[in-house]
Amino acid sequence: MQKITAITAQKRNKERVNIHLDGEYAFSLAMVTAAYLRTGQELTPERIAELQYEDGYERAKSAAFNLITYRPRSEREVAQKLRKKEFDDSTIERVIIRLRELDLLDDAAFARYWIDQRETFKPRSRMALRQELMQKGIAREIIDEYLDEVDETAAALKAVRAKAMRWRALPDDEYRRKVMGFLQRRGFYYGVIQDVLTELEQDET
Repeated sequence: MQKITAITAQKRNKERVNIHLDGEYAFSLAMVTAAYLRTGQELTPERIAELQYEDGYERAKSAAFNLITYRPRSEREVAQKLRKKEFDDSTIERVIIRLRELDLLDDAAFARYWIDQRETFKPRSRMALRQELMQKGIAREIIDEYLDEVDETAAALKAVRAKAMRWRALPDDEYRRKVMGFLQRRGFYYGVIQDVLTELEQDET
């Protein structure tokens, strides 16, 4: 066994402490993990391994909290980000379970958020939205449920209307090519594009 000879706060991170064993620096821990440690306490190798595993969990949880501070995330996004930081799979799974318990991870809510953001700022077709959500790891049944609510013609109109106004001075053929090309790149089908062209023509009249 090894004896704790010092527990000192880190200068750069007040949430962590340095643990010294037998007079030498051994490792650092989150304060919450080190809360029950005292100078003079003896630690077995098994207890040291347990403390370091718990510290890995706390660090992974903190990294996950930082991720979801900026915007909602899917479970796959969080797992991928934590894996890139070299946390092990058991720690990542434990973090995801905890975030679910706190209602901070919810793939259905994330799908709703993602679609709302796209409809507001960058409208896309159902096909494009489906591909994006699948890449985020959202289950097919969740995607199907929320995509049923998407009005593709309205989304396409919103996406192209400002550009169409600028293009309207062009010859008709070139104008139509630009509108069609723009909407095709957003994943909209031919039928939707034709409906949009008709709506735009009605707007002009």
